Amino acid sequence: MAKQLLLVRHGKSDWGNLDLKDFDRPLNKRGKENAPEMAERLVQRGFKFDLIVSSPAKRAKSTANFFAEAYQVDDIRYEESIYEANTTALLKVINGLDDSADTVIMFGHNPGFTDLANELSDADIYNIPTAGMVFMSFPFDSWKMVSRGTGELVFFDYPKNSDET
Repeated sequence: MAKQLLLVRHGKSDWGNLDLKDFDRPLNKRGKENAPEMAERLVQRGFKFDLIVSSPAKRAKSTANFFAEAYQVDDIRYEESIYEANTTALLKVINGLDDSADTVIMFGHNPGFTDLANELSDADIYNIPTAGMVFMSFPFDSWKMVSRGTGELVFFDYPKNSDET
């Protein structure tokens, strides 16, 4: 069974409180609107998944929760190393995923996610906007085999993408 990975960048975060550590920044109003909207688009597409993995940073967690709610699941795996990760660290997380999960949604951050999408596939994405999603497919039955250039871009969607409205 092919492996499929949906990268979701966290929703727009709130910079209102400058005393907050980056890790603790919450979603702002737009982030709280975009995340459930994007989750709903996935539901409408008939998208199914086996596992949610997320950065433990507050804004990524909140975004993941909106998706979990839309799908009525409550199992989210938090992975420390997704936070502030570069492509090498992110690939390590992907290569370590359980092969029993064929489709995984991963919530995290830029610039790592945009770089990763471009490295794994021919996505050629300049920037994944907040609450943006990149879906890639890999012709392997093991996550360990995912590496540079082995993915195929299936879709790239984001809140301001008019194709989807």
